[in-house]
Order: sequence, then C-alpha cells, then structure tokens
Amino acid sequence: MENFEIGVILPGPAVQRRDGIDLREAARHAEANGLDGVWHGDHLAVGGPTLDASIALATAAASTTRIRIGASVFVPGIRPVVWAAKQIATLQYVSGDRLVLGVGSGGGPGQWAAAGVPYGERGRRTDTALELLPRLLAGEEVRLRDETGEPTVRLAPAAAMPQVWVGNASAAAIRRAARLGDGWFPSLVSPREVADGGARLAELAAGHDRPTPTIAIGGAAALGTGAGVPSREEIASGIGNAYGRPLEEVVDLPLTGHPKEAAERLAVYRDAGARHAIIGISGGDWRAQVDLLAEVRSLLR
Repeated sequence: MENFEIGVILPGPAVQRRDGIDLREAARHAEANGLDGVWHGDHLAVGGPTLDASIALATAAASTTRIRIGASVFVPGIRPVVWAAKQIATLQYVSGDRLVLGVGSGGGPGQWAAAGVPYGERGRRTDTALELLPRLLAGEEVRLRDETGEPTVRLAPAAAMPQVWVGNASAAAIRRAARLGDGWFPSLVSPREVADGGARLAELAAGHDRPTPTIAIGGAAALGTGAGVPSREEIASGIGNAYGRPLEEVVDLPLTGHPKEAAERLAVYRDAGARHAIIGISGGDWRAQVDLLAEVRSLLR
C-alpha cells in the first residue's frame, strides 16, 4: 500500500515563547524525527499574532535539507499575482524545490479589506493566479489580466512549479482542485467526507482529462497525557466555536490518546482515499507532540 505521509504545522509565536523553541529548531526537530513536512499558514490581519508565511517557510527551508516545506494555505488572491509568483519562486529556489503550495481564498472579509482587495473577487483572483503561476514561474512573458493596464512581465530566475493542493472542503474547492490542482486539501473533515469528495474529485478530473489529484487532510491533535494536553472534547469545543459548527459534528475529528489510537484513526482516512495528513498541534509541549506524531507515522507504515 502507498505510504501515508504526516506533516506538522510549525508553532506560532505564542507557542514558540511558551516552549522555548524557534522556527529553525522546530523545523529541524520535525525533520530529525522523520516527519514528511513542516507547514505554515498565510494570515495577514486576523486579530492574533501571526508570522509572514513566505519568510517563515524560508526560515524552515534554510534550516533543513529533506523535509517538505508546505503552505497551509497560501492566499495568492490578496497579492498582485506577480508578487505571489516571486514569493513562490524564491521559496522553491531556497528550499531546493521542496515546496508544496497549499492554496486557498479564505481568511475572512477583514483580511481582504486589509489587503485592499474586494472580498467578492477572491474566487476569480484565485483562479487567475493558478492559471498564470506556471507560466510566471517558468520565466515566460505573461500578461497580467487582473492588474490595471494589463502589463506584461517576465520573472527570473525561473523555478519549478510546485505541487498545488487546493484547500477547503467546499464544492468550489473540489472543482478548482480537479481543474487546476495536483491535490485536494480539506481540513477538519470526516472520513466519509473524504471518500465522497474524492469520488467527485475523480469524476471531475476525468472530465478535464487530468489525473485524479492526491488527497491531503488537515487535522488537529494532542497526543498522550500530561500537563497542557487537552481532551478530545476540549479541542472539539474550540473547533466548534472557531468555525460555528455544532459539537456533535466535530467531536470525533481531533486526534488524541496513544499514538496507536491516532494511527488507527488515520488509517480510516487512508482507506477513504487520503495520502497525507497535515497536523496542527492543539496542546502539550510542541517537541513532545512531534515525537508522538513520529510514532504515529511509524505505526502507519
């Protein structure tokens, strides 16, 4: 059976201070423990402390040699597309082509307003970015059809186009992944949603005469026991409050307990069609949680 990969979301500023760890050490720790990727979100103005995605991922890339460097997820539509392309090309350059580009169009109206981009244009701008990025990264001359005056530009140095995993579980995201993506990347979904979405993804991709994109899931975990390790119900309550979802809908989503329990749970997602899990740590010491995730990865193999 194809291997199941596990990546981890890098710790934010508050966790870094609490656990005495910076991005460089965190990325090296995940790589040394055999995880498959380190990931970072892309948030401009969301009301809490966040780091710039491209700089954080460049730091992780410069501190490691093997592990995937992942954006979870990059929001190209809030930038001029040529600026997004330059950031992506630079991350490919400094990482040695280890970037996986999760792409989304979220962040809420406030983030788009802060960037000076109309919220209603997010879908169109995201599609435009995904259509133009391969040519921009290849160093071709490209007309920027969404920018004033529709200027043409050629970027250098050229870079390999990374895999694009389209975030979100929505029908629109599945359509976008089937047409323009190499992967579909829903977060906080059930195995049934993965299976149903995967079937629709395969159908749509075939209609575009494209291979079926890979499936990666985003999840939340707090493994083991001890100080600062929340229960499944506590994590689920936080998810429900953050996303306006009823507790009964999300209570089974967090990964908790012994690594064997988490591995058994992820095996269900693997059977539903997922091939990657990108895990955000919901509590407990970050290093110790990565150690436990490494056990989960070993058990799945």
